[in-house]
Amino acid sequence: MDFPQETDDYIKESIDNALGLPVSADALQLKLRASEEDRLRLRHQYLSLHSKVKEKENIIDSARAEASMNAVALKKFVEENQKLAKECSNLLAQCNKWERECSLYDHDREALMDFANEADERAKEAEIRVHELEEHNKKLSEDLHLYKCQSETLLVDDCADDDASTEQSLLDSLLETMFGKDEIASTAHEFLEAYSGIEVCQKILKMWYILRPSTQKVVALVAEAKNLEKDKDHLTINLHRAEEEVKLLFQENNILDEENKRLMRQCYREQAAASSGGKHSSSGSVKVYDLRPCVLSFALEIELIVSPVTQERGEGGKGSDPNEFN
Repeated sequence: MDFPQETDDYIKESIDNALGLPVSADALQLKLRASEEDRLRLRHQYLSLHSKVKEKENIIDSARAEASMNAVALKKFVEENQKLAKECSNLLAQCNKWERECSLYDHDREALMDFANEADERAKEAEIRVHELEEHNKKLSEDLHLYKCQSETLLVDDCADDDASTEQSLLDSLLETMFGKDEIASTAHEFLEAYSGIEVCQKILKMWYILRPSTQKVVALVAEAKNLEKDKDHLTINLHRAEEEVKLLFQENNILDEENKRLMRQCYREQAAASSGGKHSSSGSVKVYDLRPCVLSFALEIELIVSPVTQERGEGGKGSDPNEFN
C-alpha cells in the first residue's frame, strides 16, 4: 500500500522524534506551518462562535424585551378585563333594577286600568241613576201639578160634598204614606225657611200655624221635588267630571305605556351590548314613573264623584239659593 510523500515524511519524523533523533528544519517548518494553520483555523472558529454568541445574546435581549412588553400588555389586558367585568356587573345590576321598576310599572298600570274600568262602570251607574232621578222628578212634577190643582180646588170649594171629603182623606193618606207623618211638617217648614226670600214662600211661612195639613203636605212635596232636582244637577255635574277624569287618565296611561316601551327597548339594547363585551356608558339617568300616588288620588276622586248625595240633600234645604226656585 502506497502513502503520499507527506504522510511518509510525517511518519518518519514522528519515529525520529520518538527515538530522540534530531528533527530536520523542513519538518519543523512543516509543523510550524501546520500549527499556524491550526491557529488561524481556531481563530476563525473563535470569531465565528463569538459572532454567534453575540447574535444569540441579541436574540435573548430581544426576547427579554418582548417578554417585558408582553408582561406589560398582559397586565393592561388583565386590568381592562377587570374593568369590563366590573362594568358588566354594573350594567347587569342596572338591568335588574330596570326590570324590577318595569314590573312595578306594569303592576301599577294594571291597577290603574282596573280603577279606570271601575270608574267607567260607576260613571255608567251614575248616568243610569241620573236618568232614574229625572224620571222620578218628572213624575213628581206631574204629581205636584196635580196636587196643586187639587189643592186650589179644595181651597176655593170649602163646602165640598162627601165625595170631596173622601178624596181629601185619600190624598192625605197618600202624602202621609209617601213622607211619613213626622217628616211632613219639618220638611215643609225647612223648605219655606230656606226660600223665605220669595214672596209666596214668605206669605205661606207667616200662615204656617193656620195652614191645613194637606197644604203642608203639598209644600213638603214641593220641597222633595226641589231636592230631587238638585240631586239630578249634582249627579250630572259629577258625571261630566268623572268622564273628564277618565279621558285624562286614558291619555296619561298611553303616555306612560310609550315610556315603558322605550325603557324596555333600552334595557334590551344594553343587555345585548353587555353580553357581546361592548362598552356602553351608564351615566344617563332614566325616570320610571311611580303611579301609585296617581292611582290613589284617582280612586279618592272617583269615590267623591259617585258617593251618595244624601249629605247634599240634607244640606240643600238649609243653604239653598232662593233664586234657584225661580
